[in-house]
Amino acid sequence: MLLVCVLSVSIILPVNFSGDLLGDSPAQFGRTTIVNVPTQDRFLWLHSVFALLYFLLTVLCMRHHTASLHYREDDKVVRTLMVTHIPQEISDPSLITKHFHEAYPSCTVTDVQFSYDVRRLMKLDTERRQAMKGRLYFAGRSQKEGRIMIKTHPCARICPCDCCGFQKVDAEQYYAEMEEKLTDEFTAERNRIPLKRLGTAFVTFQDERMTAVIIQDCSRPRCRRAPQQSSVTPILHSHQWGVRYAPAPNDVIWENLAVSGPVWWVRLVALNLALFILLFFLTTPAVVVSTMDRFNVTHPVESLQNPVITQFLPTLLLWMFSVCLPFLVYYSAFLECHWTRSNENQLTMHKCYLFLVFMVIILPSLGLTSLDLFFRWLFDIHFLDSANLKFQCVFLPNNGAFFVNYVITASLIGTAMELLRIPGLTVYATRLCLAKSVPERLHVKRVII
Repeated sequence: MLLVCVLSVSIILPVNFSGDLLGDSPAQFGRTTIVNVPTQDRFLWLHSVFALLYFLLTVLCMRHHTASLHYREDDKVVRTLMVTHIPQEISDPSLITKHFHEAYPSCTVTDVQFSYDVRRLMKLDTERRQAMKGRLYFAGRSQKEGRIMIKTHPCARICPCDCCGFQKVDAEQYYAEMEEKLTDEFTAERNRIPLKRLGTAFVTFQDERMTAVIIQDCSRPRCRRAPQQSSVTPILHSHQWGVRYAPAPNDVIWENLAVSGPVWWVRLVALNLALFILLFFLTTPAVVVSTMDRFNVTHPVESLQNPVITQFLPTLLLWMFSVCLPFLVYYSAFLECHWTRSNENQLTMHKCYLFLVFMVIILPSLGLTSLDLFFRWLFDIHFLDSANLKFQCVFLPNNGAFFVNYVITASLIGTAMELLRIPGLTVYATRLCLAKSVPERLHVKRVII
């Protein structure tokens, strides 16, 4: 970064200043850009040369950084296969064992476990354990301090005064009744679990070489040759199975296994489409600039006649959007219901990178400066007949200062703000405010931290 800064300030900036296309006013920001250099000037080649030089320098720096990074594959249980698209009416593990024994005589199945819809069961178990901890906590305090009264309304901590009318109850009795109720619901739900069988099973073999043979056979293109079949194939529909190595048990998000097939794809497409529209068109720098100009957002601040505040506020607003973007992408990954934590984290990382690149760099350079203008140009067939639409780069020369301020702000305070984790801190503070008692606040701290 130091080398790029020195070369740009000592060579590129004087070359841009040497032109005279935009006059000689020191207040004209465009004089610092390539627009100020005549098209026939030989110094224009310096921009091409330095652009290539910066590209090579970036590649070398990234290569030096990644040299110390070692790729680690997802943890897999090599003796166990995860089989999907099994008919849900199949409940006999011996049918699965019989199929693999007939289709692959050299392979020996040692165990077959079906998966079930445990979303509600896991939720009830978490709430039951939380209620039990609350009961034990207040039982210990009651022996020392006597009867303890608490307010059970979620907003009681935000408004602690008695004028709000929140009713107080005995803390130990409240959590004891809640634990008893949740325990009964948990037991009833656990008894219903065998009826909530999913079309997924985990099949364990005697040797990892056996699983390799099956994976190789099932990974061939279906158009060439179907996998090996058996006498129970018409019942199991094994030709439609999806077979892969099973992830490690601690990597599986068990409650998400119930979301599969078309439902999973619809959720994935809908969430990412909504995120695309929100982040690409509502939070791109160009749209932020045009929206602030239209609604005169910075007018109250500009009336202060303070150049530091008036130049810093629009940049700060844009930077806040950039900080909130990974937060939105991170929480959207939970709604996508990925089956493993490794896939969830990997896709979150990829989406954050792509969204940031498009939001801050690519879309603004295409001139998408107004959301309503873009959709009118896209869907209104008569718009071009009555309007003169010019797509141009928003960086140069008028809005250049805004983006330079953005880069400087993100460089100077961006890293510090990332360490503060403002979005996560906001969620943490909100959940603490909505906690009804000390045990629930301790639970929030353990979950967040």
